[in-house]
Amino acid sequence: MIDLSLIWVVIIAVGVFIYVVLDGFDLGIGILFPFIQDQQERDVMMNTVAPVWDGNETWMVLGGAGLFAAFPIVYSAVLSALYLPILLMVIALIFRGVAFEFRFKANRTKHLWDKAFIGGSVLSSFLQGVLLGAYIQGIHIVDGRYAGGGLDWLTPFSLFTGVGVVVLYAALGCGWLIMKTDHRLQEDMFKIMPKLILGLLFIFACVSLYTPLSQPQIAARWFSLPQLLYFSPVPILVVICSVLALRACAKKQESAPFLYILALLFLAYSGFLISIFPYIIPPSVTIWDAAAPANSQLFALIGALILIPIIITYTIMAYWVFRDKVRVGDEGYH
Repeated sequence: MIDLSLIWVVIIAVGVFIYVVLDGFDLGIGILFPFIQDQQERDVMMNTVAPVWDGNETWMVLGGAGLFAAFPIVYSAVLSALYLPILLMVIALIFRGVAFEFRFKANRTKHLWDKAFIGGSVLSSFLQGVLLGAYIQGIHIVDGRYAGGGLDWLTPFSLFTGVGVVVLYAALGCGWLIMKTDHRLQEDMFKIMPKLILGLLFIFACVSLYTPLSQPQIAARWFSLPQLLYFSPVPILVVICSVLALRACAKKQESAPFLYILALLFLAYSGFLISIFPYIIPPSVTIWDAAAPANSQLFALIGALILIPIIITYTIMAYWVFRDKVRVGDEGYH
């Protein structure tokens, strides 16, 4: 018999990963704004994502809708546990979107919208990292309901992972701009990227050490079979990809840094999934415990199998149409 819960976990996991990739470098551009002072170059930075940025968040909606349809206990319990940071993140994303639109229309107040764009990008990225850290720490569930406090999510570990996601998104944005720009802006990104890669290595190392020490259930999964076999190549591959990314920056390769950062993101994400599986609400609720009735999952799956190929198709087409480099003086977003 087909395991619908497992299918939905794969769909949601893939959707979240695509969101992190697409909206990650989008948010990363806002995080990198303070390092570039020239207004024309800032215009170029925004024009690299202007045709596609609002479509990137489609994947966040897909993940949320998937949780609601396939795992309603997760949707209700996790939102209850993380209500405040989720609300602040949504406000930051809205504020950032408004700043994106208004900045191109403003003249005298353009610098204010730049600051709003930076603040919205940094805050939403930071809060996504806080949500990740709080989720890894575990959510206290009793009888399918959240039984913890309103600020259980606020810990040193979640704040650290918040900073980590900001650095990760900045690295994604930096790799994207290396690929999409040239001349002085590209040179600036080549100078920034090695620092971000070294920062990522430090953050990955700290999280990898702290997580098993603070979470015995995760340590037990890491160091038991078969998870140990799945997880053991990850640290080695992280080091290899980091070295290759640094070498690509030194050789001024245009596409390789972004691809290696994507590889690092995939390794970190796969390590995260290995750490928590089969729990969808760590440390106690499995994907089968939280699953909706099979009929509901099947009904939603039919709709997903129709919509997801459409979303993938228009996303690929958008990026293909706007695949060329963006330069100062190009006709941009209006």
